[in-house]
Amino acid sequence: MRLTFSRWTLIAAAAVAGTAQAHPGHAGGALAGLAHPFQGFDHLLAMLAVGIWAWQLGGRARWMLPLSFVGMLAAGAALAVAGFALPMVESGILISVLLLGALIAAAKSMPTGVAAGMVGLFALFHGYAHGAEMPALAAPWQYGLGFIGASALLHGLGLATASSLRLHAGLVRISGVAIAASVPVSALFLMLARPV
Repeated sequence: MRLTFSRWTLIAAAAVAGTAQAHPGHAGGALAGLAHPFQGFDHLLAMLAVGIWAWQLGGRARWMLPLSFVGMLAAGAALAVAGFALPMVESGILISVLLLGALIAAAKSMPTGVAAGMVGLFALFHGYAHGAEMPALAAPWQYGLGFIGASALLHGLGLATASSLRLHAGLVRISGVAIAASVPVSALFLMLARPV
């Protein structure tokens, strides 16, 4: 029963997801912020991966990793809104997806504080991208609450998916392989999407 729920949850999340990167130009407000993480497949996978890896690590990691991600996500968005330049944002996002997928695939264990710090660093890039792509007329706090809520939801979906697969640890690890394997596809899309 749980496996079926998770499978349908992932299918629904994938159906909502857009292309390899989130795009500006949506209506402002909390609903736009809520939809934003679902419109970039790289963002979607990273946030699911945080939940999956948090479940794998267990204990305090199950709440510390998502909390670290959400906190630094907000910090990254604030940097973008304030006009600070953060280099290599798209590369940072793609690297986060690759590394999180690899950590899940390897079932890599590490101290919770180190894992939370790593996830927080990844979130800085994701948050910066969300903040930089905020629609011009959006209220930053409403838009921010929207994408923070969506991110927390995706972390929860990752935790629930991994929990439902707990009797099939190999499937959890395979999900990490699939997440990491998405990076070459995203990188190719980014190269093709750049103007000539």
